Amino acid sequence: MKRYAQIGTGGRAEFYYGALARDFRDTSELVAFCDLNQTRMDYSNALLVNKYNYHAIPTYKADKFDEMIQNEKPDIVIVTSMDRTHHKYIIRAMELGCDVISEKPMTIDENKCQEILDAIKRTGRNLRVTFNYRYAPHNTKIRELIMNDIIGQVNSVHFEWLLNTQHGADYFRRWHRDKRNSGGLLVHKSTHHFDLMNFWLGSHPKTVFAMGDLMFYGRENAEKRGITEFYQRAHGSEIAKNDPFAIHLEDNPHLKKLYLDAEHEDGYQRDQSVFGDGISAEDTMAVMVRYLNRTMMTYSLNAYLPWEGYNVVFNGTKGRLEVKVVEQSYVNSGGDKANEGAVKGIYIWVYPQFGTPYRVELEQAKGGHGGGDPVLLNDLFGTPVPDPFHRAASHVDGAMSILTGIAANIAIRTGQPVDVAKLVQF
Repeated sequence: MKRYAQIGTGGRAEFYYGALARDFRDTSELVAFCDLNQTRMDYSNALLVNKYNYHAIPTYKADKFDEMIQNEKPDIVIVTSMDRTHHKYIIRAMELGCDVISEKPMTIDENKCQEILDAIKRTGRNLRVTFNYRYAPHNTKIRELIMNDIIGQVNSVHFEWLLNTQHGADYFRRWHRDKRNSGGLLVHKSTHHFDLMNFWLGSHPKTVFAMGDLMFYGRENAEKRGITEFYQRAHGSEIAKNDPFAIHLEDNPHLKKLYLDAEHEDGYQRDQSVFGDGISAEDTMAVMVRYLNRTMMTYSLNAYLPWEGYNVVFNGTKGRLEVKVVEQSYVNSGGDKANEGAVKGIYIWVYPQFGTPYRVELEQAKGGHGGGDPVLLNDLFGTPVPDPFHRAASHVDGAMSILTGIAANIAIRTGQPVDVAKLVQF
């Protein structure tokens, strides 16, 4: 029986400990929680007992991480802490003899990435990075079509990702708004998209150039649009009651217990105004990538649009593949897990160079992120089945997904294209 400990009990944590307690309890055992905040760990234990009919597990404050490993002897540590701390816990867990499962992104910059790669080589431990989008049937289908040479060699791609004013705004209410914590959306969010492109093309990035800016959120942008009333956070604010961008923690029992009731310990406010000061993450980004297989990609991410999802177009030597996916809007940890990334509409069209266009039909799977979540969880905690698409992501996949975003951040800062091979040594 595998033993698991988890560091970080915020919004993404329940996806893992809930699955272990509900679906994999016969072969897995949760042995400990670790976090900066005792209130959040106590609430996570309450969910284990009351929601999952599991037992409460020992809790350790973050400064007792080593003690947790020594006392509870986990085989695997699940890292779901703030992005900028991932490398710290990944490396220390491996040094103490544990394998690691890390929530994406693996880390946020090239130096921390190198530290992780060095630790893997030094310790010989295993690191898995969780990319649920790979497992969604429609994303796997895209890989299958390209693998089967349906449109020939892919020469160019246009990839447009849209975050709407519910989900997109949520990144600017919480710790992600400070780029030092998350690497910005080009690392925290786009790591999904850049990993998909690596997966779809069967290649890795070579050269990256990018531009990005904060053009919608933040006080200065709001003032330019004529907004005159501002607040620091929604809780207790009269102004926030009429703001469609505000989130009201007291109205959501889960978010209230996870954040509002816990903030007396660490001061973290989950409901900050998206039109406040101190936002350093971009909300408007454009990226160009040249891959090792010579494919060229143009990519955009905007975090304030009317609908959620993506358009991606592949131009090949035998035709064109067009994909449009409309996703269900959601707030992180704010509701039913099955709605996270749930798909409302999928449109996949093939345009042969000298043939009749046709729509690719596929069955929509149940579960979060387009049906990818259940398959990913089984791959992590259950008995993996043979997979011709090789969707399980290693530390190399985790590194390659973030290196596109890290290179893009460097390009935004310097105004120069970035050679990805010079960022880290594998």
